[in-house]
Amino acid sequence: MLRCGEVAPARRATEEHISTESRINDRIRVPEVRLVGAEGEQIGIVAIGEAMRMAQEADLDLVEVAPTARPPVCKLMDFGKFKYESDQKRREARKNQVQTVIKEMKLRPKIDPHDYETKKGHVVRFLRAGDKVKITIMFRGREQSRPELGIRLLQRLSADVAELGYVEAQPKQDGRNMTMVMAPHKGSKPQRLPESAGHV
Repeated sequence: MLRCGEVAPARRATEEHISTESRINDRIRVPEVRLVGAEGEQIGIVAIGEAMRMAQEADLDLVEVAPTARPPVCKLMDFGKFKYESDQKRREARKNQVQTVIKEMKLRPKIDPHDYETKKGHVVRFLRAGDKVKITIMFRGREQSRPELGIRLLQRLSADVAELGYVEAQPKQDGRNMTMVMAPHKGSKPQRLPESAGHV
């Protein structure tokens, strides 16, 4: 039970993410703990021996959920089941995570029309598949003094594929290269095409 003048800690302390590396049972080496029952009910500050006895009687583990609190907050729970459920949730979250892939397309400032169409086809395919595309213009020799050639080419390409993607990172000169990143429009459904399906 709570001692006179003490206020019950906010319930969220027991609802925080509990590390699977939490100290449990006899690894908890403090004289007393603030104990929370298996259903989330506040039991109050009890001696560690009493908390251990209550855990054994309920056939549960004593788990430290807020080690930095004074005294530490411990909860009665089935730790094996908790770890299993946490692992399941982590696996599910990983499965549902969308993997962002950045493809790269390299062009020369004075690219010929046929090559341009081929490269544009790759960019279209990548954006349709839901991937981001980093477009790199490679300058050689005196071309470096004409960055406007690269900017014009990147603007042309972004305009040509505007219905599929937008410019996420504006053209940026980096030594002999100029780069720009395009991303598919939000909410567009990826259309995965086999690599051998030819160019669009």
